[in-house]
Amino acid sequence: MSEYRVKGLSCGNCAMGLEQQIKKLEYGESATLSYNSGKLKLDSRVSLTDVERILKSDNAYIDRNQENQSQQGHEHKDHDHKHNHSHDHQGHDHGDGHSHSHDHGSSNKLMKLLIVSFIIYGAAFIFDNQLNDAIQIGMYVIAIILSGYSTFIKGLKNLFALRFNIDTLMTIALVGAVSIGEWKEATLVAILFGLNELLEGLGMEKARRSMETLLKVAPKEATVLENGIESVVPISSLKVGDLVVVKPGEKIPSDGTVKEGKSSVNEAAITGESLPVEKSGGEPVFGGSINNEGILHILIEKAYKDSSLAKILHLVEEAQETKTPTELFINKFAKYYTPIIMAISALVILIPPLLLGGDWSKWVYQGLAVLIVGCPCALILSSPIAIVSGITRNARNGILIKGGVFLEQLGKIDTLAFDKTGTLTKGEPHVEKTIVFDEDRFLLIAGSIEKSSSHPLAKAIMKKINESNIDVPAPDEIQTVSGRGIVAFVQRTQYWLGNEKSMEHIEIPVDIQKQITDLKEQGLTLVILADNHNVLGMFGISDEIREESKSVVEALHRAGIKRTVMLTGDHQKTAEKVANIVGVTSYFGGLLPEDKVNKIKELAKNGHVAMIGDGINDAPALASAQLGIAMGKGTDSAIETADIVLMQDHLGKLPEAVTIAKKVNSVIRFNIIVALGLKLIALLLTIPGLLTLWIAILSDMGATIFVTLVSLTVLIQKKS
Repeated sequence: MSEYRVKGLSCGNCAMGLEQQIKKLEYGESATLSYNSGKLKLDSRVSLTDVERILKSDNAYIDRNQENQSQQGHEHKDHDHKHNHSHDHQGHDHGDGHSHSHDHGSSNKLMKLLIVSFIIYGAAFIFDNQLNDAIQIGMYVIAIILSGYSTFIKGLKNLFALRFNIDTLMTIALVGAVSIGEWKEATLVAILFGLNELLEGLGMEKARRSMETLLKVAPKEATVLENGIESVVPISSLKVGDLVVVKPGEKIPSDGTVKEGKSSVNEAAITGESLPVEKSGGEPVFGGSINNEGILHILIEKAYKDSSLAKILHLVEEAQETKTPTELFINKFAKYYTPIIMAISALVILIPPLLLGGDWSKWVYQGLAVLIVGCPCALILSSPIAIVSGITRNARNGILIKGGVFLEQLGKIDTLAFDKTGTLTKGEPHVEKTIVFDEDRFLLIAGSIEKSSSHPLAKAIMKKINESNIDVPAPDEIQTVSGRGIVAFVQRTQYWLGNEKSMEHIEIPVDIQKQITDLKEQGLTLVILADNHNVLGMFGISDEIREESKSVVEALHRAGIKRTVMLTGDHQKTAEKVANIVGVTSYFGGLLPEDKVNKIKELAKNGHVAMIGDGINDAPALASAQLGIAMGKGTDSAIETADIVLMQDHLGKLPEAVTIAKKVNSVIRFNIIVALGLKLIALLLTIPGLLTLWIAILSDMGATIFVTLVSLTVLIQKKS
């Protein structure tokens, strides 16, 4: 498949029509033309000349600056294409004066023509009585030609090809109005329609542009250090294993590890987190993040096109092109809507004069006005701007939504299933309770035994012991007994460290046994230390709950999620404890991965379910939910398996994502009601014969402007 950037698409309905025509070409059946992103995807065997001819019928064209990149297929598309794409469209944001994008230029030209037309129209209208008819009609004709000629040409072409889109309808209405001598109305129709096209184009452009500002975060070049010599290379030539130097204020070119240097890094472009993250030797960094103060030497571990950022940008771009069920329905509806309106228009023209003795010129005029109501532009526009805005807004927060479909689904979710470990909890054990029976020896000996172990529980214990600043002696010998714990000699005395089972060599007194049972009841994992005769003390260890989990669950309930369910492999006691603290509506413990999948299927019977996990061991459950949400500081498996990825390693931004998705859905519903409501009012006005051409146009134009503005409100971000 080749991919091209198409400029000059005038409306969503027109893009659909063009796509239909391209599909009829030889090898063209797989072609897609997206109005949202302005991209055309084609089988490389399709004749480009034919495609360009079809595009030209709507004044659209392939942007040649893009073509050579896109031809090189998927690999290059990820990086080169991104930059050109953002450079090209963003031309006028660079402040260099002469690199305006063509779309911007054409909208400027249209605006000037409309202003001139309006002045001429105004003059003819005001001096109505002073001018003779010929001069007045001449002025109207000039105004019509200036503001409506492109519509007129497209409309005539379509009329001969029996393709009925908005241009065809407008052309019939213009010809009709002129033929019954309604010059004034015809001119106003042409001007208003030009204005309509201008505003429609600008609305989508605004949404696309905010998307492209997002895509501009990609770094353009890197400073490679080789044999002590620095050289600046384009980002696409970076290889795994290159050592790059990143100075303060520069972008890190791709994913890698800090070799030397110390600095804080702003990762907002990737994770949406505004607070800088401290980095020093051995720590991972993301491409696209900005180095704040120190100089960093970074070992590149991924070519840019495989980096988290390139994947994110690619996904965000792709996301604009998927059609949601609502959009598919609207497009289908639009296909039948226009012919039905044309039939109604014919009836309005014919029935009153033929059967009811009506006046021909009056009803021809009414019929023409009905025709204009047949334009489904506002309806088709009710969805794409809102969706692109929603995806962009979430991407700014470090939340990747892989397509409009998933955004729409997120807005419908009423049940959210959480994996516990690593999602609601930090996934790292910490000592919650310490019970000491032998003050002198307990911490000292425990530290001695655990000091050299890399086991997660040992690390938690060492963290606790280090708080007491004691010097621990080295053990004489250590032996691990699997499933039980450790037997060790410290200062020539034998000690046992481990769970209850490893204490079989001693008789545990009743009061200590009660404390052991108590700690287990609280869902804690026990590590007990004993010598040959007595228990010296014990640690109760748990997985630390994330500070934000409780407030996130509350915020999700406020955002309209009815059921929050926690699923975990841990035993029921631990599950109960975490569930109570965090405030989820229900919980299930002791689940194997396949049990999680079954639970999700069960939940899905009674609602829309999203599953959220840390993306590594939750892949099956994420895949089986209607919506899979992964949190994984950019882990590849998370980005690939989930429908939505939170680029932070916490849930803090999830409630806002749900709220944005719900807003997008309600905006789309509202837009559809407004677009169809105004059409219906206009059609009802024909019954008393009150529908005028300009009311018909205003009903369409009003709806289009309104729908566009309402959709753009999704982009407004409250400063947090």
